[in-house]
Amino acid sequence: MKYLPTQLVYFLRNRTTQSNVLLLLRFFLFLVVLIAIYSFLFHVIMLWEGRTYSWFTGVYWTLTVMSTLGFGDITFSTDWGLLFSTVVLLSGVVFLLIMLPFTFIQFFYAPWLSAQEKARAPREIPENTNGHVVLTNLDPITKNLIKKLEQHKYDYVILAPELQKALEIRELGYNVMLGDYGDPETYRRLQIQNAALVVITNDDMTNTNISFTVREISEAVPIVTNADHGHSVDVLEFSGNTHVFQFMDMLGQSLGRRAIGGSMGANVIWRYKELLIAEASAMSTVLEGKVLSETRLREKTGLTVVGVWERGKFAAPTPDLSINSTTVLMLAGSTEQLQKYEEHFGIYCTGQTEDVPVLILGGGRVGRAAALALAEQDIGYRIVEKSPNVVKESEHSIQGNAADIDILHRAGIKKARSVIITTHNDAMNIYLTIYCRQLRPDIQIIARATHESTVSKLHRGGADLVMSYASLGANTILNHLKPEEVLMALEGLSVFRVPVNLTLAGETLADTGIRKETGCSVVAITTQGKMILSPDPNVLLQKDDELILIGTVDAEQRFVEKY
Repeated sequence: MKYLPTQLVYFLRNRTTQSNVLLLLRFFLFLVVLIAIYSFLFHVIMLWEGRTYSWFTGVYWTLTVMSTLGFGDITFSTDWGLLFSTVVLLSGVVFLLIMLPFTFIQFFYAPWLSAQEKARAPREIPENTNGHVVLTNLDPITKNLIKKLEQHKYDYVILAPELQKALEIRELGYNVMLGDYGDPETYRRLQIQNAALVVITNDDMTNTNISFTVREISEAVPIVTNADHGHSVDVLEFSGNTHVFQFMDMLGQSLGRRAIGGSMGANVIWRYKELLIAEASAMSTVLEGKVLSETRLREKTGLTVVGVWERGKFAAPTPDLSINSTTVLMLAGSTEQLQKYEEHFGIYCTGQTEDVPVLILGGGRVGRAAALALAEQDIGYRIVEKSPNVVKESEHSIQGNAADIDILHRAGIKKARSVIITTHNDAMNIYLTIYCRQLRPDIQIIARATHESTVSKLHRGGADLVMSYASLGANTILNHLKPEEVLMALEGLSVFRVPVNLTLAGETLADTGIRKETGCSVVAITTQGKMILSPDPNVLLQKDDELILIGTVDAEQRFVEKY
């Protein structure tokens, strides 16, 4: 609807618009008749006063008086003429200056603006749309997911139930469609039967309604949803959701597993068949203070160091890479190789239960899930929570403000090896990170970020590890959209699979220069149905082989462009 005539034709097709326009035309007809009567009476009174004027002069005088312009070039000299002029003036004020503008606005201008707004928020998508992702809410998870969908060339559309909400989403630059969550026709217009995935991240009751309605149209389309409460999982699964996740609990468990506790070994973050990707903090281990070549890590364990995290910054491994207390190693290998890592480099801490607890600042869902993960590892913890309705004073919890130094001392900040910051307020998490780093420069700080944009701020504030709720949810969903093809393991880190093409076939892994040219590391090679973990640099690549690589998002993009 680019041109005005086309817009008018579309606008006038609406029945309500046609009725409004008819009423507006009737009002204009009434004005025309009224002006004609006044013009006729003008001539009658002027003849009575002994003057004559043309018929057009009568119309001219009527319009100037009704519009209150009143040039004064033509006037009556008798009382009857003056009385008639007053009547024409007052009726002009009522009909031209009051009723006409409001009638025009109500019956034409306002509906026209409304139609323009609705045109900006589509109510359907093209019938030939296929392989798209349908989102039912715009939140931190779906915002992050949209970035990944665009990177992987997936079309998407956000369903909004209200016009104002749809327009706000559209103004932000996202693809949106207006429609009722509970109307099956909405999902027909969304071409739901052709969708690659439906992502539902509203509240539990809305999620149930949406998934149940979607299943009326399509039994096959995969549906991924988030459950706010544990008791809602069964209901959501019954209503037709393919995968139901509790992202808050998943985030808390991931934070808890990364704390320094009973074992300072490697934490597995992803697995594919026999290949495992793990991360290991160097803090308090024999690795701290050495360069990578001195550790002889590959020689002792067979693991490949595919990179290191240094407070949010990922770097490719080099022999002279320095390892310090803030370094987190990214390791790739088998279960047996990780066990060897535990034997050579893992340390076991004693007395964790009471004397050296892990502090959890924030007793919400994420904090309680982190506590559960620590308890499963037999690691002592103490939750600090301000709200008495969330936690009560006990051996595992302290009621009070985490920003109060006395409360932190009571919780054991002086002896704790780790502190996990889990409040739902990003600004508060940044404040607590800086505060704890000032109190204990040597403590491990693990922080939660709701929005991805907060991750870098938390690292600058002193956090050793940061996990984003938005990234965790988006990565989990993307992994179900492209199963066993791509996984965003951590913030900005990608594990992906690609076949060996003609450019790489016939060369050794070392000759390809993949790590040097792109920044990606080859962690495994699948050849003739067999997976080779931590491949030797001199292994020869065959045409039908498949590479499994790890690297940053930018490194992955460089690999795709080059190979």
